[in-house]
Amino acid sequence: FLSALQVSISLNKVELSVGESKFFICTAIGEPVRLDWYNPQGERIVPSKRMALHTETSRSRLIIYNAIIEDAGIYRCQATDASGHTEEASVVLEIYQRLTFRDVQSPQEFRHGETAEVVCDVISSPVPVVVWYYQDREITEEFQVLPNNNLQIHQVTKADEGVYRCEASVEARGEIDFVDIAVVVNVPPVLSVFQQSFNATADYQESVTFTCITSGSPDPLVTWHRKGQQLEPSEQHVFNRLEGGRSMLTIRNIRQGDGGTYTCKATNKAGSQERELFLKVFVQPHITQLKNVTAVEGSAAMISCVAEGEPLPDISWRRASDGQTFSQDGRFEVRGRHGKSVLTISGVKLTDLGRFDCEALSRIGGHQKSMFLDIEYIPKFLTNHTIYYSWEGNPVNISCDVMSNPPATMLWRRERFTISAEGTANTRVHSAEGKSVLEVTPMSDRDFGRYNCTARNNIGVRYQEFILAQADVPSNPYSVRLSAVSQRLATVTFMKPDSHGGVPISYYLVQYKEVGSQEWRDVKSHSVQTTVVLTGLEPNTTYEVRVAAVNGKGQGEFSHTETFQTLPIREPSPPAVHGQRGMGKAYRLGLVKQDDGGMPIVEYIVKYKTDKEEQWMTKLVPGANDFAMLQPLQWNTRYEVEITARNVKGLSEPTFYQFFMPQKPDITESLFSGLGLGAVVGLGLGALLLLLVLVDVSCFFLRHCGLLMCITRSLCSKKTATSGKGKEIEEGKAAYLPGSGDVAPTEVHSPDFFFALKLSACQLCVWMQSEGTQEEGKEQEDVAFAESLSWQRCRAERLLLRQHVTTVAALWLEFLFTLQFISRRIYRAMSQIYSVAFPKQHRVSVSGCFIIRV
Repeated sequence: FLSALQVSISLNKVELSVGESKFFICTAIGEPVRLDWYNPQGERIVPSKRMALHTETSRSRLIIYNAIIEDAGIYRCQATDASGHTEEASVVLEIYQRLTFRDVQSPQEFRHGETAEVVCDVISSPVPVVVWYYQDREITEEFQVLPNNNLQIHQVTKADEGVYRCEASVEARGEIDFVDIAVVVNVPPVLSVFQQSFNATADYQESVTFTCITSGSPDPLVTWHRKGQQLEPSEQHVFNRLEGGRSMLTIRNIRQGDGGTYTCKATNKAGSQERELFLKVFVQPHITQLKNVTAVEGSAAMISCVAEGEPLPDISWRRASDGQTFSQDGRFEVRGRHGKSVLTISGVKLTDLGRFDCEALSRIGGHQKSMFLDIEYIPKFLTNHTIYYSWEGNPVNISCDVMSNPPATMLWRRERFTISAEGTANTRVHSAEGKSVLEVTPMSDRDFGRYNCTARNNIGVRYQEFILAQADVPSNPYSVRLSAVSQRLATVTFMKPDSHGGVPISYYLVQYKEVGSQEWRDVKSHSVQTTVVLTGLEPNTTYEVRVAAVNGKGQGEFSHTETFQTLPIREPSPPAVHGQRGMGKAYRLGLVKQDDGGMPIVEYIVKYKTDKEEQWMTKLVPGANDFAMLQPLQWNTRYEVEITARNVKGLSEPTFYQFFMPQKPDITESLFSGLGLGAVVGLGLGALLLLLVLVDVSCFFLRHCGLLMCITRSLCSKKTATSGKGKEIEEGKAAYLPGSGDVAPTEVHSPDFFFALKLSACQLCVWMQSEGTQEEGKEQEDVAFAESLSWQRCRAERLLLRQHVTTVAALWLEFLFTLQFISRRIYRAMSQIYSVAFPKQHRVSVSGCFIIRV
C-alpha cells in the first residue's frame, strides 16, 4: 500500500555568505495535518528574529536572515497526516565567509625608533592570501609580513611614513579586496633655550620674556609651569608662538613673588621634554615691621624695625623733629643694621615724644617708614594762678588745667571732703579733657578759703591748692592831668590805681562839673584806657574833674579833684586849601576847616584875581560847604586867591593860593577825548548814514532822483515806465553819439551788477579827475571840457543800462549814483576847510591826501 503523502523542498543545496538571507519552500502532497522544520542539530525550529516560518495547509516557508557560520547544515521539512504517518525532505545549507577587513585603523601612528606593527585584520573562508604594497611595489624583503597578516617594520623612522596597501584574495572564489593604511611616525620633542637666567627689579613695571625653541612631529604643544602648576594666560603672563618653533612667555609688571624657576615643557604624541629657566628678582627695600611704641617717662623704650628686599637693605634711624641720626650716642643705642635694627632709648623724656623715621637702603633703592613714640607721664599742672577773688553772691570759676598721658581723672576737695560732680547748693563742677572748672558762688564767709584739685592717672597722682579770697573795690586813680584844653574840648589823663581789688577793672568813670554847680556829669572810658576826652564844654568856663575805677565788685574811691578853665572864644584859624581844575573855564577849591575858635564858621570869603590885574573879585561861600567853584576864568592865565574864614567873633588870617588855567583845549579833543576809537568810528558812520538819508530825501522832492525816487518808479505801472524809458533812451543816444545819428547804439551784454558797477566807477573817475586837475592848478576850461565829455558818455551808458537791467540792479545803480553825488559834495567841503585851516606854505596837495579823498 503506497502512502499518498509526499514532501519536497524547492532547493536541495544552497551556498550563502555570512550575513546574507535566504528562504526555503516546503510543499506536501496529500492530506498533511502538520508541517515542521528541523535544524541541523535535529531540533524543531521555532520562529525567532533570525528564522521565520510561514505555514499553510500543505505549504511552509522557512526564512533565514543574516546567516552566520553556525547556521550551516541539513535542514529537514517533515509532514504528518491524520494517521500519524510522516514524510520529510531535506536541503543542505553551506555558509562561507567573504573577504572582510575588520576594524583596520588608518592612520596608524608609531614612535620614531620603535618596532612598528601595521595591523591588517582580514577574515574569509577559506583563509585569504595577504600581500602588502608600498609606493605601488610589493613588499618582499624590506619588511616582514607576520603570520597574522600584519606588517612589521623594525626601528621605524620618519622616512618610513606613507600609505601602505593590504591586499587579500580567495583564489577558490576569485574574490579580492584591499585597504590603504596611512603610517605616521611621531618624533619626540627636542627643546632648546638661548638664555636660562634672567634678572629684573620688582615693582618697576619691568617685563621679562623667556624663549623656548622646539621641534618634533607632530608639532609639540608648549606649556609653561611654575612650582608644579601650569601657567594660564593672564594680564601678567602673556604667551606667544612664532614661526620656527619659538614659544615665548612674557612676565609683565614683575613683583617680588615672581622670582624663581620656570619650566618650559614641550609635549606631543611621541613624548615630552622640559627645560628650566631662572628669574632673579631684585626687590626694593620694604619695611615690613615698625610699630608705634608707648613708654613711661623715665623708663626705657625699644623700637624695632624689620625690612626685606633683595639684596638685604641697611637700616638707619632719624628723629623727625630735629633730623638727628643715631648710632651709639648717650641715651640712644642702635643694635643691628642688615634687615633688622633695634633703637633703644634710656631714661625717656617728654622731649623724646614724637615721630621717628626708619630708613632701609640698598643699591636698588630705599624705603622709609615712620612710627610714633608716645610718652606716658604723671599729671602736670599747667598754671600757677592759684588765687581767685570774688564776693558774696558773685560766681567765680576756679580752673584746674592739667597735662597728662593717659588723661587724668580730676576731683575737687574742700576741707578733706570731696565735692561731687553734681555739685552742691553753691558749687558746680564743669569737666573737660585736661581741665576741670569749679564754679563757686560765695554765700558767706565760710565759702572763702582753700580748695584742692587732685589729678590722677595710672602713672601717678598730683595735687594743687587754690585760694578763694574776698574781693574789694579798686583804689583811687591818681596823677590826674588836663591837656589839649580848648573852648569846648579837654583831655583828661590819669594813672591806674595801685590795687584793682582782686577783680579786673572794667572801666573808669570821669565826672566833671562847673565850679559852683552841684550836678556832676559822667563820662566812661573806653575799656580800661586812661585817657578820656571831655566834649560839649562852654568857652571861658572853669570846671572840676575827678576819676574813679570800677570793677565787678563796684566803684572805688574818686581821685583828687582837679580844676581847669576852657579858652575864651576867638577868631577861627586860617582854612587849608587844595585845588582841582573843573570843567571848561571853572576851577574847584577844596576848603578844609581848622580850629573854628569855639564858634561855627559862618562863611568863607574867597577873593581871586589874575596876576596882571589889581582889582579882586569876591565870592562868599557858606561855612557848611567844603569847596568853592570859581568861574568863568580866562584861558592861559595865572590866578591868585585869598581865602578867609569868619565866625561871630571875626575873621581869620587869610590863606593864599595860586593856580594856572591852561590854554584853550582843541574842540575835537574836547569832544572825543572821553570816547574810544570804536565809539568815534561808530558815531562817524552813524552821521554819514543819516546824511545819506537826508540827501536822498532832498533829491526825491527837489530833483526827482535818488534811491527813494527809483523805488517809487519801480512801483509804478509798466506802461508809464516803458514810455519814460523810451524817451530817456533817445536822450541817451543823442548824448552818447553827438552829430552821428546814423550809428547804432552799443548793445549791453554785461551782467546787471557788474555793468552797473562799471558805470558808477566811470562817473566816479570823471569827478575825481576833474577835482584833482583843479587842485593841481590846471585851467578851469580844460576841467569843464573833460568833465563834459566824460559825463555825457556815462549818462548815455546809464540810460542804455536801464533798458537791460533788472529792478534790483536799477536800485543798486541809483544808490551808487546818490553815494557818488554826496561824496563829491563832502569832498569839496573838506577841501575848503583844509585850505582855510592850513597856511599855504604848510598845505599838502589835496589830490595826494588819502584821508580827505576818502
